[in-house]
Amino acid sequence: MIELLAYPFMQRAILAGVLLGALLAFLGIFVVLKRMAFFSDGIAHASLAGVALGILAQINPLPVALVFSAIISACIAWLERHTKITSDAIIGLIFTSGMAAGVVLLAFKSGYQPELVSFLFGDILALQWSELIIMAIFSSILMIFLTWQYKKIALMIMSPDIAYVNGVKVSAYEMLLYVIVAVSVVLGLKLLGIILVSALLIMPVSTAKLFAESFRRLIIWSIIISELTVLSGIVASVMLNLPTGAVMVLCGMIIFILTFVWQKLLHPKLNSGM
Repeated sequence: MIELLAYPFMQRAILAGVLLGALLAFLGIFVVLKRMAFFSDGIAHASLAGVALGILAQINPLPVALVFSAIISACIAWLERHTKITSDAIIGLIFTSGMAAGVVLLAFKSGYQPELVSFLFGDILALQWSELIIMAIFSSILMIFLTWQYKKIALMIMSPDIAYVNGVKVSAYEMLLYVIVAVSVVLGLKLLGIILVSALLIMPVSTAKLFAESFRRLIIWSIIISELTVLSGIVASVMLNLPTGAVMVLCGMIIFILTFVWQKLLHPKLNSGM
């Protein structure tokens, strides 16, 4: 294992995993509270169109997908407020249209696309330094903002009226949350891929909710569990020569099951308080 750490691809993978693991876990708390799991999944699938645009333009697909997903998420938030169409229907429309547009655009690019496969299923071991720099910059900015504003965001989600009375611009914060989730999801595509990225938003916080006794502890434990999931997934996938993204998700599920068994069977009287 120590020998593996000497390889640049492992160093890049671990750095990216630590950064995105913390960001997605922190953000996942708000996703779960606001019941945005379908939104995050829909944005991940719709971002295929942005990835396809980047591939066709022969530039790094990650920045293109970031911009595309931010625009799409803002459109979803606007449509929710200004139309009578339900939220899940809007997301469904964007989800399917984005995927369809991505498939059509990629039809103009013949041949096997290994980079596209990495975005679909994740391939953190193939991460390049340029992509890691982009992830580090965006992850750091978003983590700083969430740490600074998490109380207002949580209040906006749990009680919009009270948040408004306390001076929180609810509509602006809601739009901002949608954009942040979209950008974070796209940043995680190389980690877990379009198919699996929403798992890292949901699994750590779901596990932490089994025993966390306060909102602050929920944040701390969600991040710890997420980092454990990511790092154990990377190590296990390399040692067993298995797909990294899928192994991460399975590691996360194993941690959830073990925590559930511990909390329910060994400590049945433990009250989560959440």
